[in-house]
Amino acid sequence: MAPAGHPTGDEPDAPRDARGRFADDLIGLDPHDPEVQAFAEHLDRMERPNSKATVEGMLSGVEDFARCANRAQGHRRVMVVLVVVLILLGVLVTVWNAVGFMLGTFLALAG
Repeated sequence: MAPAGHPTGDEPDAPRDARGRFADDLIGLDPHDPEVQAFAEHLDRMERPNSKATVEGMLSGVEDFARCANRAQGHRRVMVVLVVVLILLGVLVTVWNAVGFMLGTFLALAG
């Protein structure tokens, strides 16, 4: 008998890791292969219900992007770096314009 809150695995709704949940989808594949583990994690992310309308949902999307970016190689890695640089450039231009507007407004009122 398992302690309360710790399922034995015999219950039909017992939580299992991604590879266990998708055992039927991974039949014939090596469970220790990193690509198979990444595929199981991908299937887990696809079924995870998270709202993109919340801060937590948006941050989990950023986390997923960062994990995928770290695994990317070759031209995909270059594209990820390009996307991040463009995002940071957009933020920099926006902040620069906001600071310029505020300084212009405050200096015009002072003078």
